[in-house]
Amino acid sequence: MPLRPLCAALLLTAACGSQPDHRAEEAPPETVAALDLQRYSGLWYEIMRYPNRFEEGCAGVTAEYALREDGRIAVTNTCRQGAPDGPVEVADGVAKRVGEAKLKVRFAPSFVPFAWGDYWVLALEGDYSAALVGSPDGKYLWILARDPSPPEAVIRRMIAEAEARGYETAPLIRTEQPPE
Repeated sequence: MPLRPLCAALLLTAACGSQPDHRAEEAPPETVAALDLQRYSGLWYEIMRYPNRFEEGCAGVTAEYALREDGRIAVTNTCRQGAPDGPVEVADGVAKRVGEAKLKVRFAPSFVPFAWGDYWVLALEGDYSAALVGSPDGKYLWILARDPSPPEAVIRRMIAEAEARGYETAPLIRTEQPPE
């Protein structure tokens, strides 16, 4: 879940205020049945996202997850401002598992106890090459992949998974990644 450092704390404390809800259904969305955090760890490229204030102007967005000794997950989100080769902005955070495929992520200081945001893994390719991640309230949605240019069939599959879980897909925007 890539974040710009300036708004990262605001996101999780005030949800950056005006983010619209892009989910028609009221029941919580289905997540993947099992999530192997060891396999999920590593570098992910953001392929598509809902527009949001904390990623405004971001390109070349990546998220990196690493298991910590305390059982939590270190999260490092990187945004390149304006273009895939633009200036780098980094936000470091931490995630904790709260369900099989449900995480809470925090980019705010640890003394802010209510600053945890929902990060649910909604769909996942069997080989962990692509994932659909979102918040259950429909305000945030990302398609992530291990490759900066995954096959269009994979992207279409993730979009179909989002629709099946009640998310609107028209608002998704493509994230520009550097050429391979």
